[in-house]
Amino acid sequence: MGTETSTAYQLEPVQFSRLTRRGILLGLSLPQLIALSIAVLTNVVSLYTAGAAGIAWTSPIWATAAALAAIPIGGRKVVEWVPIVSRWLWRAAHGQLTYRRRIVKPRPAGTLALPGDAAPLREWNDPESGAVMIHDPHTQTLTAIVTVSHPAFALLDPGEQHRRVTLWGRALAGACRSGRIARLQVTERTLPDSGTGLAEWWQRHGIEDDSWASSTYRDLIQRAGPAGERHATTISLSLDLKAAARQVRTSGGGMRGAATVLRQEMAALTGALRAADLIVGGWLTADELASILRTAYDPAVGVELDRHPEVGRSLDAAGPVAVAESWDRLRSDSAFHAVLWISEWPRSQVYPGFLSPLVFTNGVLRTVSLHYLPVRADQAARDLRKKKTELISDAHQRRRIGQIEDAGSSAEYEDVLQQEADLTAGHGVLRTTGLVCVTAPTVDDLDAAVSTIEQAAIQASCEIRRLVGQQAQAFTAAALPLCRSV
Repeated sequence: MGTETSTAYQLEPVQFSRLTRRGILLGLSLPQLIALSIAVLTNVVSLYTAGAAGIAWTSPIWATAAALAAIPIGGRKVVEWVPIVSRWLWRAAHGQLTYRRRIVKPRPAGTLALPGDAAPLREWNDPESGAVMIHDPHTQTLTAIVTVSHPAFALLDPGEQHRRVTLWGRALAGACRSGRIARLQVTERTLPDSGTGLAEWWQRHGIEDDSWASSTYRDLIQRAGPAGERHATTISLSLDLKAAARQVRTSGGGMRGAATVLRQEMAALTGALRAADLIVGGWLTADELASILRTAYDPAVGVELDRHPEVGRSLDAAGPVAVAESWDRLRSDSAFHAVLWISEWPRSQVYPGFLSPLVFTNGVLRTVSLHYLPVRADQAARDLRKKKTELISDAHQRRRIGQIEDAGSSAEYEDVLQQEADLTAGHGVLRTTGLVCVTAPTVDDLDAAVSTIEQAAIQASCEIRRLVGQQAQAFTAAALPLCRSV
């Protein structure tokens, strides 16, 4: 019986699919093909017009093009850095790397006071649910945010961990079936603890008798409370208004119709979360979202906002006062930020909870955001068939030219077969992106915190890279629960 019990409660490992690195032809991306085409065309034209001397005279052109396509820098070929650097230089020339709040000129009513690509976002206060919904007129999405809490996953027995992971997988699969969900974002962030919880506990249970023990305990709470950290988790649900256009028209059209459709998805998600034994704290109101946005840009004021809940709850003034973007970091109000991208998930089999070293890193203010992009079953089947056909064609082309088949291509083909089998079994397909936003008061502290997070990612069997040239856009996707993309 003991053997049967241990087998029944044995936790099953899982394995992530590898990040697709396949290009258009023979593993080459479009910029590489363009650069190599320029090199080959230059050689051919020179050879037919001037012979060997022409090849020598044009060597700076074709050699430079070939070098741009072949030399890697920072995990990318040189030619693939061209659009990133060009866009960065264009933004720098037009003064788009800095933001200053115009305190004299008010913003339009209903818009969020956010910089950059998040400036067009608008708020909609739903009278039915009381939640605030964020409308993006450019991407045509409507987003609502819910707070969740959960018991310590690492302290649960293997059977309970397996059950909760299975139920969470069903909740994610439900987002794929409706076809109306544009994105799900799970955000887990650490915040400086103001000690309010300990102080409230002492007021309810403490004995104020002016004794030595009472005074010592009270002083300890006042000193230790603000020095701690607390964790907060939110799940953001983004409705694709284009995919749900028919349901929106049926529900009355406009923002009211969109809010009605989103409420249906909110109710479905709430039921799925409760079935997974997660404690749903409620959908965020405008005041609660304003506090999150304010502390993301200005973490130093978070303790004071926690102690005075009646202050800083205006959503139209929750944005930053100033933002300055650098190549590899961002400065806003009272802190420096750096966004890291989980570029490779564990390649070997891992157990649930493998991100514990990254999530429970002590002494570092950071936000871990997981973006899930649901794919409808029919579209996922088409994508998998197309990817499988391309992999088979590439393998055939490599055999024709005598190129040796590498293990990475074989592993990618096996991943496609496994995804196809999971889809046939009724599971959903989600494209997952992981981002980590690290926050510190100074540049030196930020570099030290980034190093700590990089070591934690290694312990979690993940590969993590610091994003460059797009820190402002990445910050809104990683630190703000608004379902923004990079």
